[in-house]
Amino acid sequence: MNFEQRSESKASLADRIPPGQTLTTGFPVLHYGDVPYYRDMSKWNLRIFGLVEEEVTLSYNEFMSLPRQEYKNDIHCVTTWSKLDNVWEGVAVSTVMERVKLKPEARYVMLHAEQGWTTNLPIEDFTRETSFFGIKHGGELLTPEHGYPVRMVVPHLYFWKSAKWLRGIEFMEKDKPGFWERNGYHMYGDPWQSQRYDFD
Repeated sequence: MNFEQRSESKASLADRIPPGQTLTTGFPVLHYGDVPYYRDMSKWNLRIFGLVEEEVTLSYNEFMSLPRQEYKNDIHCVTTWSKLDNVWEGVAVSTVMERVKLKPEARYVMLHAEQGWTTNLPIEDFTRETSFFGIKHGGELLTPEHGYPVRMVVPHLYFWKSAKWLRGIEFMEKDKPGFWERNGYHMYGDPWQSQRYDFD
């Protein structure tokens, strides 16, 4: 690789890493509370509720039988690491939303995870084509530490918005803070704007 190619490569890399982030090849594990380990998947389901015409609950088998596709993205954690070229297998948000009829006043989403953990999103970010329900990463099922069996993946926002151990999707008219947002994190979390904390 000559000097010009190295310069172009560095410039391209800089375009993919937001301000204040450091590149990692690992996949750090960060979470609040205990890691849930599922032994009986008949007890797992995904509940879709709030401003919908009719609540929908998908069992584990129903969710896992939905069509899947491959996604490739970069992810950025609020704790300053970035991991590039992630390859996932997951279910498109649009696939799940085919089963849901929203009420017209629905504008925001609250993601509900195990142990009462929550995070909020504008509905446009939830339904964005790059957002999906992750089932595999790097060709392997998600580990419990990374959100098995299903985690939300919203790669254009800081990674705390990609809720692990997803169990519920609530549609709301008004925005409200989730767990980390109540504890000082930014309500939106754009890594390119360094929206880490509520005072940023």
